[in-house]
Amino acid sequence: MPTQREFVICRDPFPAFVGGYGSGKSAAGIARAMALKSHFRKANICYYLPTYPLVEDIAFERFPELCERKGWAYKLRKGGAPHIEFPDAGRILFRTMEKPERIVGYEVGHSILDEIDTLPIDKAEAVWNKVIARNRTKLFGGFPNTVGVVTTPEGFRFVWKRWVKNAKKGYKLFKAKTLDNAAHLPADYVENLTNTYAGTPLGKAYLEGEFVNLTSGSVYPAFDRLLNFTNVVVKTGDTLHVGMDFNVTKMAAVIHVLRDGKPYAVYEFVNVFDTPAMIQLIKERFPNHPVMVYPDASGGGRRSVNAAASDIALLKAANWVVCANPTNPLVRDRVLAMNQMIGTRDYKVNPDTCPHYVEALEKQAYDQNGEPDKKSGLDHVLDGGGYFIAYRYPIVRWTTTVTPLRA
Repeated sequence: MPTQREFVICRDPFPAFVGGYGSGKSAAGIARAMALKSHFRKANICYYLPTYPLVEDIAFERFPELCERKGWAYKLRKGGAPHIEFPDAGRILFRTMEKPERIVGYEVGHSILDEIDTLPIDKAEAVWNKVIARNRTKLFGGFPNTVGVVTTPEGFRFVWKRWVKNAKKGYKLFKAKTLDNAAHLPADYVENLTNTYAGTPLGKAYLEGEFVNLTSGSVYPAFDRLLNFTNVVVKTGDTLHVGMDFNVTKMAAVIHVLRDGKPYAVYEFVNVFDTPAMIQLIKERFPNHPVMVYPDASGGGRRSVNAAASDIALLKAANWVVCANPTNPLVRDRVLAMNQMIGTRDYKVNPDTCPHYVEALEKQAYDQNGEPDKKSGLDHVLDGGGYFIAYRYPIVRWTTTVTPLRA
């Protein structure tokens, strides 16, 4: 894709590749890192990602794959200070942006930040300042140190402020649409995203790579209580699929059943005191039903009740099947999974038995940071339902590859 190629070879100090889902952002970032390493063999490069699980998913998988295809000798270190090392040619370091204060103690010639716009603006600013301070290895030929960014636009946040509103010399912006990369995506990928987001601000951001106002409008714009309506209720023998959010005095759960493999939200519990109380309520309301719980993954380490067992351990002790990944999905991935199921009308909700859930789906908006609003109190029941949908019907992230260009 021409936009990827231009970003990979860009010599401006601060290039940014901004694009929709599936537009090849990470592929462009990885290709740039490899191209810079090829040209500046002795200089270390640093590749930053929002969280360590993303380091595992992207850095530990895709960099070695690309090295294998190119025939480059390398040694991957996953523990401690993770990096990939090349014989007599320095390293590509892998770091997270979770704690800006820990971006210390090393120096590099170039950096790439993947999905920095998913961070709150203040945190993104702190990360940027720390990264700039690390980018100080002197390069041959007077070539400038560079910090590249690849990201989805998340409203008028850090990237918009730096590359659009307050753009200065050396800040080069590249924009890409999901459709630009359609040849590398499954046939129905663009169609599915279009069905979910067309005509909404999120569509402009996640399909077209545009900076749009995400501080207003619905988080779930496609939800319609008529089009997503069902009168399905729990029947004898149904397995209950329970999405659950842990919050002391504000616990919430959305009960689902499956019909022909499709999810139906058929009951809700809101403002429950703690996990033992939630377990008791579900058992009393729905006795003799098999239960599968899809909880807030952080419940394995924290407690909604002052007891010696974690929330998830309590669910297991109730003889329920617990379905949880080691970490929660990114908020935007959970929202995207929900919107995809809502937009295709594969997700149905009973408004008579889930009144709070329906209201939350209709009313939750984005806050000033482009995040789903939490001040209204609508988030608890939505998080509960979202954990189930994101686990059972996750968004499949398709990857693309770009052949790095020799500088």
